[in-house]
Amino acid sequence: MRFTYAEAMTDPSYYLPLAKAAEAAGYTSMAVADSLAYPEESDSVYPYTEDGSREFLEDKSFIETFTLIAAMGAVTSTIRFTPFVLKLPVRPPVLVAKQATSVACLTGGRLGLGVGVSPWPEDFEVMGVPWERRGKRMDEAIDVVRGLSRGGFFEFHGEFYDIPAIKIAPAEPFPILVGGHSDAALRRAVVRGDGWMHAGGDDLDDILARLNRIREAEGKAGDPFEVHVISLDAYTPDGVRRLEDRGVTDVIVGFRMPYVKGPDTEPLAKKIEHLERFAETVIAKVDR
Repeated sequence: MRFTYAEAMTDPSYYLPLAKAAEAAGYTSMAVADSLAYPEESDSVYPYTEDGSREFLEDKSFIETFTLIAAMGAVTSTIRFTPFVLKLPVRPPVLVAKQATSVACLTGGRLGLGVGVSPWPEDFEVMGVPWERRGKRMDEAIDVVRGLSRGGFFEFHGEFYDIPAIKIAPAEPFPILVGGHSDAALRRAVVRGDGWMHAGGDDLDDILARLNRIREAEGKAGDPFEVHVISLDAYTPDGVRRLEDRGVTDVIVGFRMPYVKGPDTEPLAKKIEHLERFAETVIAKVDR
């Protein structure tokens, strides 16, 4: 089992020391949140809070995802970084490929590119991208990012992107991890990705069962595949072993509720204390 430390919407000056502390404590990865902008007016519903509200995001600092990974990568040497998740279809995929391969190169391959379809129509609007057929756009964007990251000349001719033969350097392949709980998202993870990322909530047993059925139907049940989950089982050694028995490869853990209005008032020292205690009481015991 591998362990991912998640912290977001906190003081930006905390991220580098937290990355160093998580690496020293034995975490495999650190999750990096992604958010583009906060609209003044919106009737959108957030799918991962009980009441669907998004007000907890207002005035929270989100450093641009690849910029933050590059900064944390410069002060660490082993910990991996997993965007959780990058809102891919609102971005030009050639640019994402360039950013991701650059970060992967600079960090010595320590990138697992988590991607998802933004739940916010406003993200599409402000980026000048149609909300309609976003799933198909997402599929094509993944194909473009993967094709360019492998090196050599690559061209693509689809419904949304028409790209002549080009190549980017450095080319640095990386796993693509797909987020989302719908059957379409799970199938996308299996068919186009190297793994799946759970956003929490919902019935994890049901999702894992659906994921396994899709892997079997697509003839990929025996292929290497990362399964990243959020679960209360992740906070005890026995619970971690139960998750491992169900095919989970990575657990994502955090030590405060991020979906609250107002600034994060927890001091940096307390955050480091939390992540170190978990490493001592869970990671060390599972790794024995």
